[in-house]
Amino acid sequence: MENLPTIRTNMPRRWYVIYTRPRWEKKVDELLKLQGITSYCPTRKVKNQWADRVKEVELPIFNSYVFVFINPREELKVRVTLGVLNFVYYMGKPAQVRDSVIEDIKHCLEVFPDTEVLAMQYLEVGDRVKIKEGLMNLKEGKVLKIQERTVIVVIDTLNCVLTTKVAINSLELIN
Repeated sequence: MENLPTIRTNMPRRWYVIYTRPRWEKKVDELLKLQGITSYCPTRKVKNQWADRVKEVELPIFNSYVFVFINPREELKVRVTLGVLNFVYYMGKPAQVRDSVIEDIKHCLEVFPDTEVLAMQYLEVGDRVKIKEGLMNLKEGKVLKIQERTVIVVIDTLNCVLTTKVAINSLELIN
């Protein structure tokens, strides 16, 4: 009898990262789940102020990224989902994410629900920023120094120069 190739029906599932259209993270997550694909779009709750009301909304932690738990046979199903642009690649293959990393993200969001991911590379010494919370809420200033997760900001609108150390997630770039 000839040696026929065996078809693996029980391929292991792994976590991968997909890149979505801008502001489509939650919609892609929903569309994937409707197809029976396990996906995870980490979100945080934020209060948005409008002229007439305050509303709490859920925003994705990672802009344009969603995690999917699939086996290689489900890859095409993910690729053709509306809003999915591609898989994130590492060394020529779709980037795998360890289960422990996904669990760490989930745990972090349970313990610190106001977690926010900020891209440090976009903040530079000399940038104008607005402080979003705390004693200096809504004050504007200039970045003087960046230290790990805090920033020293010079607030120059108080008729004097005042420096304050502010957590990076409490700043908004206004350049």
